[in-house]
Amino acid sequence: MAELDFTEIVTLIRKEDPRYAGQAYGFVREGLSFCVEAARKREKRAKGQTRQLSPAEVLEGLREFALAQFGPLTATVLASWGIRCCADFGEVVFNLIEYQLCSKSETDRREDFATGYDFQEAFLKPFQPERRRARAERGERALEKGR
Repeated sequence: MAELDFTEIVTLIRKEDPRYAGQAYGFVREGLSFCVEAARKREKRAKGQTRQLSPAEVLEGLREFALAQFGPLTATVLASWGIRCCADFGEVVFNLIEYQLCSKSETDRREDFATGYDFQEAFLKPFQPERRRARAERGERALEKGR
């Protein structure tokens, strides 16, 4: 039997789990490569030498990759693919794992992705004008005091 290519595998995944657009899987796949390469450079490892990344490292790498790819439109693009929180990244990653398109350690779990960053903070706040950001922070502090 011939090996399936990535697009065919994504089609199979989406038949089982239609929550995420096919582009989400391509993005995460490229993002994981970005994460691995960034970790390799940071740790000054030779090409080909890799280690398993933690879910927190994957989430941070996907954040950086998304911002570099889409800038101020990042949240909009991700939402159009069904990705609205870090747990969604985890679901996509684990769907890829189930089809052996990436690997995990024995201790990695889907739930590890749920405790990542807030999408508003990660993808919208960096592009808000400084005055608007300060106003939003004051509003957040006022809400916290009222609780």
